[in-house]
Amino acid sequence: MLASMEGDFGNPSSVHSYGRRAKQVVEDARDKVAAAMGTLPAEITFTGGGTEADNLGLKGPFDLVPGRHVVVSAIEHRAVLDTAKWLGLQGATVSVVPVGQDGIVDPSDVAAAVTSSTVVVSVMAVNNEIGTIQPITEIVAAVKSANPSTLVHTDAVQALGNLPVDVNLWGVDLASFAAHKLGGPKGVGALFVRSGLRLTPLIHGGGHERGLRSGTSNVAGIAGFGAAAEIAAKEVHAKSDALFALRTQLLDGIRHAVPDASVNGDLTNRIPGNLNVSIPGTEGETLLMLLDQAGIACSSGSACASGALDPSHVLLAIGVDRALAAGSLRLSMGRATTPADVAAVLDVFPEIVSRARRAA
Repeated sequence: MLASMEGDFGNPSSVHSYGRRAKQVVEDARDKVAAAMGTLPAEITFTGGGTEADNLGLKGPFDLVPGRHVVVSAIEHRAVLDTAKWLGLQGATVSVVPVGQDGIVDPSDVAAAVTSSTVVVSVMAVNNEIGTIQPITEIVAAVKSANPSTLVHTDAVQALGNLPVDVNLWGVDLASFAAHKLGGPKGVGALFVRSGLRLTPLIHGGGHERGLRSGTSNVAGIAGFGAAAEIAAKEVHAKSDALFALRTQLLDGIRHAVPDASVNGDLTNRIPGNLNVSIPGTEGETLLMLLDQAGIACSSGSACASGALDPSHVLLAIGVDRALAAGSLRLSMGRATTPADVAAVLDVFPEIVSRARRAA
């Protein structure tokens, strides 16, 4: 990234030597990102982040594919839910598939929502709040059986780096990714677009990214994305084993300190670095403030919805009581997390919960 900002500073669309070097940086990164996703470089379109990729994945097919119906699950990220809502305002019909208490989307429920006019179905690969892993391959098969022309998009932002990703094995037509979820820089993402699929771009201009995303490429960000994707793909199995041990340590400690704490979402079909718990008799905002004062950063829902006063829509969708959902915590661990970090959380957790309950 530093080399792209300090030396290879040319516009990758330019034909001079500086531009050609910058272009090579972008294409080298595209190769790495594609390899990490199990696809071809030509099927990767760089975007300004996962949210833009989700928007392009849902809006892009609508002007070119017959039909005006979209299907999403109830636990999607707001980038998908709000895009579907926008499509509804443009005249599309939107179906929202409910989810069970385990936080797993049932493929048969998705297929039941598909009609002859369904343009695109979007079900995330991994939920961003409760970490549950969705049966994407089975969902794709069910959708294609119901309507072979329906496209399947998955928000895979939380998948890459947390589990092995192969978009061809999944069978999806479109998949969204974001660099910062796997150690890369913020403000850069990608959309996998299956070869032969035509989309209407969101951003018009110079025809960059094969006409799908106009605008001068974020060369440094893309370089960082490529490096992060390459490392994440190599480390995914070792990282998962380490994080599973840390999550076990954390959950055992929380259950010992707060016996009435409950885990939200299935613990088996879940990425290992995620733990979402509800603490009865507390407010999530109070817990977050007290933990922050102790030097511990966590969330009560999606980071993109920080500051929102309403309980998590994901927890409500899986049937968590509204009052209990208001006292939820999402604790995330990554490649830099150590057993000492977990021990530090557990050391202060009982007192923080006690203070939060007194303040409720």
